[in-house]
Amino acid sequence: MKATEQTLQQIDRALRKVAEKFPSDKEASMLTDIHLRLTQETGELMFFDDDDKELMRCVVEQWIDNKDDDFYDQAATIIRQCISKQKKLMENLSVLKPYAFVLEDDDREAKAELFVVDDDTVIIDAELMPGLDKDLDSFFDNLLKS
Repeated sequence: MKATEQTLQQIDRALRKVAEKFPSDKEASMLTDIHLRLTQETGELMFFDDDDKELMRCVVEQWIDNKDDDFYDQAATIIRQCISKQKKLMENLSVLKPYAFVLEDDDREAKAELFVVDDDTVIIDAELMPGLDKDLDSFFDNLLKS
């Protein structure tokens, strides 16, 4: 699924609205994650804090009644792009570090960790080192053989 300009604008606007609730000049809140709950049938994207208090919601029209099997993977990629575009703003929220943006389905099941901020470490893509497990297994096998 290729995101339309309207979809990108809607997500960008929602991210900015969430960031407004945690301005960098305020004392850091005890929040550890921002949960993005996405409903495939309605296209509704809702943002919640750890206490399940709603921070923001929007409807992404392009996602209404999307029946793709990999819907959440595709949506995660699009949301990551939007977060990456606003990286400076997202990594300077008045939230105690580490904190993460987590994509969930409407059953509150985590689908993807979109963005993690931990002091000087920022992780935007979960697949930073594809094949790392395989490389480590091979390394340990070779080490044990010696």
